[in-house]
Amino acid sequence: MKAAKPILLSLLLAALLVACGDDSSTGSNGGDSSEELSSGTSVVPGSSDEGDSSEELSSDEETSGSSSSRVGKSSAKVSSSSSSPSSSSSDDGGFCGAETYDSATQLCDHRDSAIYDIVRIGNQIWMKENLNFDYKVDGTSYGSYCYNNSADSCAKYGRLYTWAAAMDSATTYCGFGKSCTATHPVQGICPSGWHLPDTVDWHDLIVAAGGKYSAGAKLKSTSGWENDGYGNDGNGTDAFGFSALPSGYRRRGGEDYYTTAGGCAFIWSSFEYITGLVAYEMILRSDIAYAYIEHGSEDSGYAVRCVKD
Repeated sequence: MKAAKPILLSLLLAALLVACGDDSSTGSNGGDSSEELSSGTSVVPGSSDEGDSSEELSSDEETSGSSSSRVGKSSAKVSSSSSSPSSSSSDDGGFCGAETYDSATQLCDHRDSAIYDIVRIGNQIWMKENLNFDYKVDGTSYGSYCYNNSADSCAKYGRLYTWAAAMDSATTYCGFGKSCTATHPVQGICPSGWHLPDTVDWHDLIVAAGGKYSAGAKLKSTSGWENDGYGNDGNGTDAFGFSALPSGYRRRGGEDYYTTAGGCAFIWSSFEYITGLVAYEMILRSDIAYAYIEHGSEDSGYAVRCVKD
């Protein structure tokens, strides 16, 4: 029976993805089989934390000790954190552009003077809003979108990014159709002192929020989520202040097509599943209490949350 558990979990995750309308687990042509996917390089969430095992969080590609693949996590690039969200010695609050902000509870993105609320969950400090930075290469917007091309959607949900944009391809050279070797943690599109979460970051958040089977309900916002199709409320409790919104996604392949806003959230990771094709993301849905890590095409448009170094 134990040997069958990974297979059953894989089938369950596949069913969940179909219901959410995601193109996760697909490559460039959308027709990849599980056999084809298994040929890629797999980095699977893992942790020694109690409350959720790596077996529960992963499927048939489970690998032990995945946190060791996070090269550079303890390097000088990573700053220490105090017991309060404001742990950056270079940012003591004050003015963010023309606005004032409180560094104990907020982050100033000095690139565009945007202010984001932040929250400590477990041993991590997270943005409690999706990033809404207009990523540009050589002065031209690149790889980020507002849902349905509406500025109101960007104000509500933040922007949706291709994996190349999320990874800051102008400096990492990572992205769809490209082979690159990123040194983790990857700042990517995140403000200075913050980084794009890898699968270990997501795993640690899920464990801190109670484990895979209930963390989704606790991480979702208390409003904005559709019911589950059976009249049941799809909103969360937002027990930890993560305030995840159902931002939906932009279909992969460059098509100007958006879907699942109100029902699902897909948020990028910096780890790849298949180099140049597929990367990991964290998924939340309106119709289940789960929070789980899967993989989707790198040219899809997903949300970005940043975590403090």
